[in-house]
Amino acid sequence: MPTAANNKSLGLLALAGLDPYVEGPDEEYMNEQQMSHFRQILQAWRNQLREEVDRTVTHMKDEASNFPDPVDRAAQEEEFSIELRTRDRERKLIKKIEKTLKRIEDDDFGFCDTCGIEIGVRRLEARPTADLCIDCKTMAEIKEKQLQG
Repeated sequence: MPTAANNKSLGLLALAGLDPYVEGPDEEYMNEQQMSHFRQILQAWRNQLREEVDRTVTHMKDEASNFPDPVDRAAQEEEFSIELRTRDRERKLIKKIEKTLKRIEDDDFGFCDTCGIEIGVRRLEARPTADLCIDCKTMAEIKEKQLQG
């Protein structure tokens, strides 16, 4: 049976620095311990993202300068632009985390939105916000590629 120490040595650390969940034999899927584990991961992840947003605001206030050299100004604007795009992606991720936390609260977490089967603890460790099983996600990506041409 795998242990948290074995998972660490294999590089299988979960998000937010928490050890991956180790399922026991005959353990019921999405029991209270598993729900609590994923709730902790999602809350820690959301908190980390919020801290990054705060750091960005502080950084942009502190670093904002009106450089006389147009090249320096352009470099700073590009840096800020990249940082803002990153924060925008993180803002969207925070919304997805909030949606997933609501699913945990509603006892609807861990099951595929399309077919209703278990998503699986290992997949949820890799992507805690997953709302599709691997088969449905694969099919959705294939359809998306076909629509794009």
